[in-house]
Amino acid sequence: MSAVRLSPLTRTAPSRRRARSRRAALSLAVLGVVGGLALSRLFAPWPRLRVEGPDDGAVLNAADVSGAVFAAAAPRPDAFAAATLQLDGRDVTERLTTTGTGVTFAPGKLADGDHRLVLTVPRRLSPRPVTHEWRFTVDATAPALRVRPPRAPVLAGEPVTIAGTVEPGTKVTVDGEPVTVADGAFTVDDGEPSTGPVRVTATDTAGNVTTRRIALAVVPSRVTVDKVRAVHVSFYGWASSLREPVLAMAERGEINTVQLDLKDESGMVGYDTKVPLARRIGASAGIFDLGEAVRELHDRGVHVVGRLVAFRDPVLAGAAWRSGDRDLVLQTPDGEPYAGYGGFTNFAHPKVRRYNIDIAKEAAAAGVDAILYDYVRRPDGSLDQLVIPGLKVSPEKAIARFVALSRRQLRPYGVEHGASVYGIAATRPTQIGQDIPAIARHVDYVAPMVYPSHWAPGEYGVADPDGQPYAIVRRSLEDFSTAVEGTGARVVPWLQDFSLGVTYGPAQVRAQIKASADAGIDEFLLWDPKVTYTPGVLQAPGD
Repeated sequence: MSAVRLSPLTRTAPSRRRARSRRAALSLAVLGVVGGLALSRLFAPWPRLRVEGPDDGAVLNAADVSGAVFAAAAPRPDAFAAATLQLDGRDVTERLTTTGTGVTFAPGKLADGDHRLVLTVPRRLSPRPVTHEWRFTVDATAPALRVRPPRAPVLAGEPVTIAGTVEPGTKVTVDGEPVTVADGAFTVDDGEPSTGPVRVTATDTAGNVTTRRIALAVVPSRVTVDKVRAVHVSFYGWASSLREPVLAMAERGEINTVQLDLKDESGMVGYDTKVPLARRIGASAGIFDLGEAVRELHDRGVHVVGRLVAFRDPVLAGAAWRSGDRDLVLQTPDGEPYAGYGGFTNFAHPKVRRYNIDIAKEAAAAGVDAILYDYVRRPDGSLDQLVIPGLKVSPEKAIARFVALSRRQLRPYGVEHGASVYGIAATRPTQIGQDIPAIARHVDYVAPMVYPSHWAPGEYGVADPDGQPYAIVRRSLEDFSTAVEGTGARVVPWLQDFSLGVTYGPAQVRAQIKASADAGIDEFLLWDPKVTYTPGVLQAPGD
């Protein structure tokens, strides 16, 4: 049998059919892809959002919240036409701000705690909108910071300790330097305290900050002396040329101490005091600068005693009486203010006590080395002629209690504490309201005023005290030495360098100093109200 030969057409027909089939399938595939793309675009999560804002789960502090902005953007400007925004389930859409092709939202102040912000943008031809959610926490509460400053004041050159407490996890710095916090407590020792405020800063885990500025009352270093050798200087004496001879005495070593008046018998405060009551009643004289005076004396190595006339106070007595605060004033039985000494304030009244101690504390903070009260007593005379409002104990006990209160309040200042007392008080305490043993238990020294001119003839068996300065001074000081035994207080007598009836010169002043030394007392305060001390009397120790 012979073979059958196929024509070319017959041979290629099946291949053409297959080719057509492939083209048809390819066309359908292309159509499917195109259609799929169209459908995907139709039902895809359009619009595609670009969002900005805090990271999911972020913790925002007070500063973060105040500047927080949430934003969303899309390719088409009309994408957000029907958008809505909810904050913690509450609709805040009206607060959305349109910016170009996007929107922004500034939440402003938010309460502490967790928050949820949801932006919803509808899609065309789809029931499912596009959403974006921000979850964050607000902690805008500043951390609690409690600081215990050192007891005022801080003495220059001495270390100071600042302590406090904070919330767990809080970091603390003192003047920018980090300090260790253990169980919420911290302590920092500053070896060289600043004269300005100390800045304590607490920063919590969210970054909130609390700052406390602790003002330290840093007082100048003290000038101490073993034995007080002093002269009295009044306000005007220091503010005038009389100051120079006094400084010259210090330069020559004749004295080591200057007694400088703070508040004198007039009731005026000599420097520009900041004590509110003193300023209110017009007692601030501003005659000299206390801080400058202390610095000048300290620079010369001179010990400074601030004399403070306590209860003889015409300024406070007059102001209190006029304002109706009459219990601050000693009175007569007929209801009038006691007129002696120009006015005498009530040593039993807390406000009067506080006023004098406030001045003493202010002076101590200014660098005065010692506070010496004067007129820390009742007026002399019969108690029957005095009305002392609120007095529940004897005048002697009330005076001693004031001195005790003053000592407690002055102790942190590191100053010496003294009381000027009348010469008769060693043997006759009730006549003046000064119980020497009771007072001495609360002072570093008592300063009896044993001026010969102030004794009556026959006192201590001395016929003419003014003419016999050695005898009267020695005998009276022996009594004072006995009175302070066992109290821890010293005796530093006031001696006379002025004339009253009898002219006093070098011989009389030297006689008193020798009488003191022979009574076992090597200290003294010289008094001359005119601040003109007799030359050639004093010598430097060892001369």
